[in-house]
Amino acid sequence: MASSLASDLSTSSTATSSRVHRLLLSTAAVYFIWSGLWPNGRFNWFMETAPALIGGLALLATYRRFRFTNVSYTMVWLFALILMTGGHYTYAQVPIGNWVRDAFSLSRNHFDRLGHFFQGVIPALFARELLLRTSPMRRSKWLFVLCVAIALAISASYELFEWRYAVTFGGKQAEDFLGSQGDIWDAQQDMFMALIGALVALLVLGPVQNRQLRAMNVPID
Repeated sequence: MASSLASDLSTSSTATSSRVHRLLLSTAAVYFIWSGLWPNGRFNWFMETAPALIGGLALLATYRRFRFTNVSYTMVWLFALILMTGGHYTYAQVPIGNWVRDAFSLSRNHFDRLGHFFQGVIPALFARELLLRTSPMRRSKWLFVLCVAIALAISASYELFEWRYAVTFGGKQAEDFLGSQGDIWDAQQDMFMALIGALVALLVLGPVQNRQLRAMNVPID
């Protein structure tokens, strides 16, 4: 199944894309159900998984009118799995993060950094595709800069939301949601990870996105 999915990501025929999209949706739905079974704090689970749920519903609602490329859907699927995992365990207690911490003698569980990396990947990829398909930006040298700026703006907005959440609720509930684990530079490092994610997405996945857009007969040159 994994090899079939990897092969299908490079194509964009209607039938193939539909199979890929159904696979992504069904596996995400199953994982979402799992994440909600006896999580480490029900309210924390809701707050952590809400972006995945809202984003998924928005993509479903617009699917018939505006279908994104396979690479964009696949990256948002990966991000959703990360959010659901963090919601189930809390980011500071995700088992694979604890294993990496202990194996490499790190100071903390860094699984949340992966989430913030994808917090840069997703806005950058989706902004790029939207601008290429709905605006004159495809011919602009500022497309790259604008997509990075959008990703950073969203990351900074989320850090502001976390700050207000912590101030409002405090205690263990805020600690579980923030996942800073005593790192005084947590917010800055999270935004840096989002920056790295945006740059990697545009440089590595941008060409893949271009090929899939051309296969969909979308003029991007």
